[in-house]
Amino acid sequence: MDNVCHTLVGAAFGEAGLKQRTRFGNAALMISSNVPDVDVLVFLTDTPSVSFRRGWTHGVVGQLLLPIAVTVILLLVARLWPGRSERPRPHAGWLLGLSYIGVYSHVLLDLLNNYGVRVLAPIDWRWFYGDAVFIIDPWLWLSLGAGIWLARRQHTATPARGALIFAVCYIAVMVLSARAARAVVQDVWRETRGIAPQALMVGPRPFTPLTREVIVDAGDHYETGLFTWWPTAVTFRPGTVPKNPESPEVAEAIATSGTVRGFLVWSRFPFWTLTPTEQGTRVTVQDMRFRLGGRTLSASTAIARGQPRGQTP
Repeated sequence: MDNVCHTLVGAAFGEAGLKQRTRFGNAALMISSNVPDVDVLVFLTDTPSVSFRRGWTHGVVGQLLLPIAVTVILLLVARLWPGRSERPRPHAGWLLGLSYIGVYSHVLLDLLNNYGVRVLAPIDWRWFYGDAVFIIDPWLWLSLGAGIWLARRQHTATPARGALIFAVCYIAVMVLSARAARAVVQDVWRETRGIAPQALMVGPRPFTPLTREVIVDAGDHYETGLFTWWPTAVTFRPGTVPKNPESPEVAEAIATSGTVRGFLVWSRFPFWTLTPTEQGTRVTVQDMRFRLGGRTLSASTAIARGQPRGQTP
């Protein structure tokens, strides 16, 4: 999920009563609810960001160590800037517990969308996808934001608790909806094509919980469509998207470009386009998840005409 949602979840936990457990309780919840995304700093390096994101800091090592790091930092802040003498010292045990709540809420929320998260890294580098809630969900923003605002205005934890309960119920409905929609799309595909899809995504769309984007891996190409609950129907769009993985230029791009290989670490539904240039061919890989709705995310490299295999141009 986006960092606005993560922050709102941490703040809602705080307003629901957890911030009263210790000094810096609210800070611990909101910081830890965002801290796994410290891996965004990879943008400052030459490492392909998509190959690194949602790995180390979201996997079991990050889940175990990041709350400890947040706790230590907050305790150091309290020691260096104690403030007024009547303020109580932060309780290390509560800070640690609240930090674990924040970090695990972050990982579980990230698991809900179709970007993917490697929750078992570095033990297992597989990506896991919930395909249930869009990465930016306005309904979670509105419900959590309203609960926090009312709790602070009315000086009571009840609205924040109600917002958290609503969020949990909404997420549960979206998860069940995702699984049921996937089963419907699989059945329609088998009935119309006679075979099972090699891979399938029935993913969320922004603003519209009753509709879902469909991506079907049909072997040498992808097909896309739209699933709706009202009425319950699957509509496949005309045309297909070829994968083009067998081209010699594609093999050369994978062999010579670290950026392309990094993209493939993250990609779930990759496809290739080859564009002739004066010097040779530009090879570009994209992912079908980020081709729909005008969104693009890609990696590309130039393959020189007559370039020896394995030699970077």
